[in-house]
Amino acid sequence: MKIYISGPMTGLPDSNYPAFNAAAAAWREAGWEVDNPAEHFGGDTTLRYVDYVGADIVGLQRCDAIAMLPGWDGPTARGSVWEWAIAVYLLHIPVYDAAQPVSPLDHHEGKAEQ
Repeated sequence: MKIYISGPMTGLPDSNYPAFNAAAAAWREAGWEVDNPAEHFGGDTTLRYVDYVGADIVGLQRCDAIAMLPGWDGPTARGSVWEWAIAVYLLHIPVYDAAQPVSPLDHHEGKAEQ
């Protein structure tokens, strides 16, 4: 089972990579394969926004669930807001709180949190 980590990056120190990496480690420890956007592009934060968006949409489509970091719906969190919407309304995959990893054995195809 694969989970996508989503959360705010824009305008945050280190693009919030420490929070993404901590969540990715916790979900891997719980037994998930993780798609962590902070690991994309070798950590390069100088590309155009559209380059990140394209990679994120492809990655999200390959996941069975999405885990939302705190602040994902904040005023500058444009990417994580549309990632959540795609997950919920188009892909119909469960949404989890990134701070509360669950085992993939406890994962259900229904909605987790929304």
